[in-house]
Amino acid sequence: MHTDMSKTAEVPYAADAEISLSFDELQVLRTQYEKEVAQSHVTTQTKFNYAWGLVKSPIREHQAEGVQLLADLYRSEPTRRRECLYYLALGHYKMGNLAEAKSFNSRLLEREPTNLQALSLDALIDNAVKREGYIGMAIAGGAAALGTLLLAGLIRRASRK
Repeated sequence: MHTDMSKTAEVPYAADAEISLSFDELQVLRTQYEKEVAQSHVTTQTKFNYAWGLVKSPIREHQAEGVQLLADLYRSEPTRRRECLYYLALGHYKMGNLAEAKSFNSRLLEREPTNLQALSLDALIDNAVKREGYIGMAIAGGAAALGTLLLAGLIRRASRK
């Protein structure tokens, strides 16, 4: 199977996505997007660039807006679905929507099983799922221990009477 390495180079590794744009850089993308919205003609590239910048933001509201723009692009622009899948997965990952992140990333991996960025993101998602599972088990274990202590205290009180 021939892999086009130029496709792989177009999307940064998942770890790189943790690096946010500066306020000024995001503002340039926002200004261009708003200018095109005012002119009633937003190009696909402008919408994608703005969505990408929003997803990279550390601010959850920005990430959610970026995911919405990417979802719109995914539906309306078949030629951009590959990039949209990755950034939809990344946006959901950053917002903690791990099931959605896994779903979008899995669709990309079905198309491109050797995509290094998607493989990297897949590992991040899996680690987050495990971490959440451990936290969930710890909370459940703590609740069970607390329940046992409360029950033991109630039994002691009842036996004293």
